[in-house]
Amino acid sequence: MKALSLRQPWLWAVLELGKTIENRRWNSHYRGPILLHASMGSTLDECLEALAWMQSRHLIESRDPRWPGLKNVERGGICGYAELVDVVAPGPTTATVPREMIDELSRWHMPQQYGFVLRKVRRIPFAPCRGALGLFEVAPDVERAVRGYL
Repeated sequence: MKALSLRQPWLWAVLELGKTIENRRWNSHYRGPILLHASMGSTLDECLEALAWMQSRHLIESRDPRWPGLKNVERGGICGYAELVDVVAPGPTTATVPREMIDELSRWHMPQQYGFVLRKVRRIPFAPCRGALGLFEVAPDVERAVRGYL
């Protein structure tokens, strides 16, 4: 099964805030189910920058009590599931996407990047797993560990 690795707090935003657009510098033609992997990598500065971006878009409040802190979020394993249903190209998008997506794009899409559109997002119990770049195949033992939660 394919997985996508996300740094924190972006994965937290997908699982807890309803973030349905995952921004990437690369495109994908894959559509279908994916596991959401919490990357080990995420510096405090990167985390603060991401949280500041969310605050600037009024997606979270300053010192939002929902954010558990970098030391308390999952890292280094699978902790979510989603369906990758579409990819929005970089650039102005209002003419190329359905009207009902414009609001979520304006909230979460970084227009200079591809926007992976996620649906049916849900948290699943944590399963340790080494991540990789791009969409990657999880090891058979990891897939077996999460299969009952999909």
